[in-house]
Amino acid sequence: MNAQMKAQIDENLKRVYQAALSEDVPDRFRDLLAQLQAQDQRQGDPIKDDSK
Repeated sequence: MNAQMKAQIDENLKRVYQAALSEDVPDRFRDLLAQLQAQDQRQGDPIKDDSK
């Protein structure tokens, strides 16, 4: 694999990674996190919420 191909792969990976970072967390994952936090709070072990 030559340097130009490596550079192109590197740029494509960076582009895909940046796109993934800008996506919102799906509602079903947010709901699951809320359920888990509520469960932990009922058990007396609250999870620190850094999302706010």
